[in-house]
Amino acid sequence: MHTQSVDSPPRSSDRRPAVRWAGALALCSALLLALVAVRWHPLMTLDGDIAETTHRWAVDESGLTQAFRILTDWVWDPWTMRILCAVAVLWLLLRHAARWAALWLAVTTALSSALQQGMKAAMDRSRPVWPDPVDSAHYAAFPSGHAMTATVVCGLLLYLLHRHGAGRAVWRTAVAVAVVSVVGVGLTRVWLGVHWASDVVGGWLMGAALVAAAVIVYGRRRSDGPDTQPIFPRRRSSSP
Repeated sequence: MHTQSVDSPPRSSDRRPAVRWAGALALCSALLLALVAVRWHPLMTLDGDIAETTHRWAVDESGLTQAFRILTDWVWDPWTMRILCAVAVLWLLLRHAARWAALWLAVTTALSSALQQGMKAAMDRSRPVWPDPVDSAHYAAFPSGHAMTATVVCGLLLYLLHRHGAGRAVWRTAVAVAVVSVVGVGLTRVWLGVHWASDVVGGWLMGAALVAAAVIVYGRRRSDGPDTQPIFPRRRSSSP
């Protein structure tokens, strides 16, 4: 039975899920953005209740709070994610001459940074203020730059691994690390009292929408030239 190679041009039907996801995520992002902009009372109340509860926990659990600070400031920091992306770009260029994949990865990550900074400036949402803060942060609150950057970088790298035939062990490990990183960084930002919960959800939604849009762009390019070579060697399947 003939199966389509991961290196062959994707069929139009392969892009339909990405188009649907991009539309749904963009709609959810716009809805949340509107609710934050008009300061919808139920959302503001929920944000406040979550923030007050998690701040009490953060003050009481100083050891866990310190661990979360290390994770959010070093392991999952946006600059750490951008450095990871830069390493991946260099690896694609130097080891595989995958110019299109490298350019796509670099441009999408840069666009994510520009989008989040522009959105922060436009929304100018204040961060939570505490008499006994456990951490501090700069710039406006919405959306969470940590959550959005982690979502974009992890999402793009996962797509490249899937698109270019990563082995099962590599794929499962990458998915686990990505999920823990994206979810973990969002939770730590709320725990440390530097973001409202809706800031984090906004970062996740906008980041995922950007990844879905980037997948559509990647899939529309004709798969030819050096980028058609699989980045990860595929195992030979044994014939029955």
